Amino acid sequence: MVSASGVRRTYHLGKPVHALDDVSVSLPDGSFTAVMGPSGSGKSTLMNMLGCLDTPDEGTVSIDGQAVDSLSDNERARLRGTEIGFVFQQFNLMPKLTAAENVTLPMVFHDAVDESRRERARTLLDRVGLGDRLDHAPNELSGGQRQRVAIARALANEPTLVLADEPTGNLDTETGEEIMELFTQLHDEGRTIVMITHERAIAEYADRIIHLVDGAIDDIEVLSASAERSNTDSDDTGGTDE
Repeated sequence: MVSASGVRRTYHLGKPVHALDDVSVSLPDGSFTAVMGPSGSGKSTLMNMLGCLDTPDEGTVSIDGQAVDSLSDNERARLRGTEIGFVFQQFNLMPKLTAAENVTLPMVFHDAVDESRRERARTLLDRVGLGDRLDHAPNELSGGQRQRVAIARALANEPTLVLADEPTGNLDTETGEEIMELFTQLHDEGRTIVMITHERAIAEYADRIIHLVDGAIDDIEVLSASAERSNTDSDDTGGTDE
């Protein structure tokens, strides 16, 4: 389980900016949570806290019962590398590396030889529909394909927690829906997913939506239609983007 208890985070940018103000939330194992809110509401700060990229000024963030702020920098880095997968709006792929090489980057946390790393990358890229794009550079791929590579990279170390920051923000509607079907599959496999989005239609793939306003939780909306949406979408078989 991932949880935040009484989390506060203030940035001092000329005047204090209260990015998070007494935020408490529990994310059960295997849950799919969307986070929505206007710009400046604290969405990215909350994601950084849950992803061990930042620590709170007050309060506690815990992963599987372990308080993140009690860990050293190296311990937090290892936790990020082994237990958490990240997917970003801008893809954040290394432009001079192939798709397969990008996917193998997180595997430095494991003592795997190069051959087994490439085989793992091949398996993951095959899983996201890019088994024939192993040696393509990012600039040879469409936006949807680059996001698929990013998802494969996020899964490199079999994380239990996947954090996605606007994963469909740079994609057209059809491609965004295809990417969300991949996230639905990850959720069905039991992974915990937290996703920031501005789009209501994308948020409705989740089990619940956390609404943030001015750094505080305004509402937690439990969804009952996500399963119905998945069933409806499965009736429409869209091809992969080119």
